[in-house]
Amino acid sequence: METYGKILLIAMPAFLLLVLFEKWYGWRRKKDTIRNMDMISSLTSGVTNVTKEVLGLSIIIIGYSWLMPKVVIYQVRTTWLTYIIAFIAIDFAGYWVHRWSHHINLLWNLHIVHHSSEDFNLACALRQSISMFVNPFTILLLPAALLGVPDKVIATVGPLQLFAQFWYHTQHIRKMGFLEHVLVTPSHHRVHHAINKEYLDKNLSQIFIIWDKLFGTFQKELKETPPVYGITRPVQTWNPIKINFQHVWLLMKDAWRTRSWKDKFGLWFKRTGYRPADVIEKYPVYKIEDVYNFRKYEPRSSRALNAWSWVQMLVTLLFVSYLFGNIASINQLDKYFIYWYGAFIFLSIYALTELMDRNPYAIVWEVMRCVFGLAFLYRQDDWFGAGTYLPLVTYILMGYFIISIIITAGLARRHKKEDIESSIVSRQS
Repeated sequence: METYGKILLIAMPAFLLLVLFEKWYGWRRKKDTIRNMDMISSLTSGVTNVTKEVLGLSIIIIGYSWLMPKVVIYQVRTTWLTYIIAFIAIDFAGYWVHRWSHHINLLWNLHIVHHSSEDFNLACALRQSISMFVNPFTILLLPAALLGVPDKVIATVGPLQLFAQFWYHTQHIRKMGFLEHVLVTPSHHRVHHAINKEYLDKNLSQIFIIWDKLFGTFQKELKETPPVYGITRPVQTWNPIKINFQHVWLLMKDAWRTRSWKDKFGLWFKRTGYRPADVIEKYPVYKIEDVYNFRKYEPRSSRALNAWSWVQMLVTLLFVSYLFGNIASINQLDKYFIYWYGAFIFLSIYALTELMDRNPYAIVWEVMRCVFGLAFLYRQDDWFGAGTYLPLVTYILMGYFIISIIITAGLARRHKKEDIESSIVSRQS
């Protein structure tokens, strides 16, 4: 937990700088592939994912450290070769988890957030799931366990393999020659994120494209078929927490509403997108039919909203960075404090993205968040020990929370007025 938090203290600013560099590069080359609100939504999704991972909010049914001693047939020595074996084993496991996530209705909920952006850029790489609370997939590391690869090697290589999937989420790198036959490249991954019928559920590998070629899921990018990004049932929100549970909520409603007992229990394990016939008829859900002719999600915005959203995003990153850098000292104050802190981060993301969505209840969420923060300040007369580094932190944060409520209320009121005016104009026309 603490070690991973310290790694993220280095990784987070590096990823943010690369995302901003891609934005600048696209602007300079007159090929901007990043929309502001979509980028912030992607960043908030990344924050929720790493916060959940650092806090350890998931249950591993079969732990690798338990599995390996039970099945090992040959104990390899820890050398550079051990790390290569671990990397290949993790990549093999990743391919199958990824493939199942695309093909099984319930498992799609674990992956939908990653495909939810209707753009394709480095920022969307940060859209990672928070909805996996139970992880049954360690068994896929059986090849490494049979060779006795130590659990510390798996724990070291795992984050590296995940971080190595960041770079190929871009439209600015075209074909890469010989590497196209070996590695997952931006061209391969553009195909994977596309909703064109030629590209759906293709190129599921994470690092080595060889898995797709071995198991029949490879598709090269076609010049005559430019990729269109997103998912066929668009999420229509910037809120990553809603996105993470949107699909499973639909499955729950479908299971409740259908008259078929077979579907009530079976729809969870059918092919992704399956809905009972009687539910489709009575409760239709919008689905993109023509991928070349649909409107991307982009609610009305303003310079003020864009600027404030960036302020809130950067402040949230500061809050998160303090948590990741001080897990041990926060735990010494109270063993439950890091979970209260995590709840505050999630509430911050929810409030911000509801405002970005122009939800009229955004001010309610913001007041809840700020009252939550003020309650911490009142109880501790500090911010989880931050007063050691910054004596005035209590007064600074108190002022921030009050100002945040005022600005959010002003923006929410402005949105309501604009929506009323727009409704009047629409009725008159």
